[in-house]
Amino acid sequence: LSCVTFPLPLLFSQQSGLYEYKIFGGLADCPPKLCVDVYMDLNFRKQWDQYVKELYEKTYDGEKVIYWEVKYPFPLSNRDYVYIRECREMDVDGRKIWVVLAQSVSVPQCPEKPGIIRVKSYKQSLAIESDGKTGSKVYMYYFDNPGGMIPSWLVNWAAKSGVPTFLKDMQKACCNYSK
Repeated sequence: LSCVTFPLPLLFSQQSGLYEYKIFGGLADCPPKLCVDVYMDLNFRKQWDQYVKELYEKTYDGEKVIYWEVKYPFPLSNRDYVYIRECREMDVDGRKIWVVLAQSVSVPQCPEKPGIIRVKSYKQSLAIESDGKTGSKVYMYYFDNPGGMIPSWLVNWAAKSGVPTFLKDMQKACCNYSK
C-alpha cells in the first residue's frame, strides 16, 4: 500500500482553511474491478468503514441519491452528506479505467437532522486502473466543506492519516469481499 496526499489550496482563500485534495495511491493485490465493486457496495461499506453511522441509497424523483452520516470524534457533531454518484468503465488507449464521480445535491425529501451538520459542498472524482501486476493504481480528487468549526489538528489528521488509513481499510475490505 502506498499513498501520497497533496493539499491544493489554490482555489480557496487562506482564511477559509478549506483545501481540495489530490490523492495518488496503490492497492497491491486488489484488481481494479474488485476495488470498484467494494467502493460502490454501500451495504458492505457499513461493515468495514468504522466512520459510517448511516448509509443508504434511495430514489427521489427518478434519481438515485445517497445519504451518508459520518461519525466525528467527540466533542464534534457528526456530518451528513446527500449526494449523487456515477460509475463508468472507460477504455483509454487500450487501458481500462473505472471512474466514479460524486457530488452533493439538495433533496427536499431528505431534510437536515437536528444535531448533525449537513455537508452542502462535496465533490469527489475517483479513477482506478491496473498497476500492471495484480493490484490497482488509484487517483482521487476530493473536496468538502464540513461546516462548523473544525480544529486544524483534525484537518491535518484527515489529510495525513485518515486517507492512508481509509485505503488500508479498503484494501482489507477487498480481501474479504465476496458478492
